[in-house]
Amino acid sequence: MSVPSDSALCWPLVRPSRADCRPLSAPEVEVVQLFDELRDRLLRYLLALGLSAHDGEEIIQESFLLLFQHLQRGKSRENLRGWTFRVARNLALKQRAANQLRLSRTLTFEDTSPEQHLDRGLNPEERLQSKQRQTRLLAVVAALSEHDQTCLYLRSEGLRYREIAQVLGISLGSVAASLARSLARLGRADEVHA
Repeated sequence: MSVPSDSALCWPLVRPSRADCRPLSAPEVEVVQLFDELRDRLLRYLLALGLSAHDGEEIIQESFLLLFQHLQRGKSRENLRGWTFRVARNLALKQRAANQLRLSRTLTFEDTSPEQHLDRGLNPEERLQSKQRQTRLLAVVAALSEHDQTCLYLRSEGLRYREIAQVLGISLGSVAASLARSLARLGRADEVHA
């Protein structure tokens, strides 16, 4: 199927030949580059917030559409990574609330079960120890406040403290305290059984 030259831009999810697309504008190029850089990180973060992969993909697409519109309007280009994570987080919280209301149950971390991360090269005793450690650490993370969990997940996706503060709308000191508290709890849980 041929796409006329005056058609909509060619997004990374649909990669027709370059001959079928018009040249990309500066905002389009910037959004495509950020999409390529952040898509996997955003999806992991959204999964950690308890969304399904399908909902996560939808939110990522909506986030990048909003980013494109933001850039087209000539709005601030400062810290677009943080901006994108914040928009995705806000959309995810809305989606999660809608899912909980519709399904009347709490979503679980189905995609992050400890069994999926086991090293199949370990012997049975080592696998059991690894599984117990992962279960213990996941339980510690689950016991953290949602605020602390969110800070931890964003940091694990490579965001800097300042970016996390911007995404969550909190102070830099609050981010540092939250991460220090969370890492200390994880460290204590890991030391007790070492």
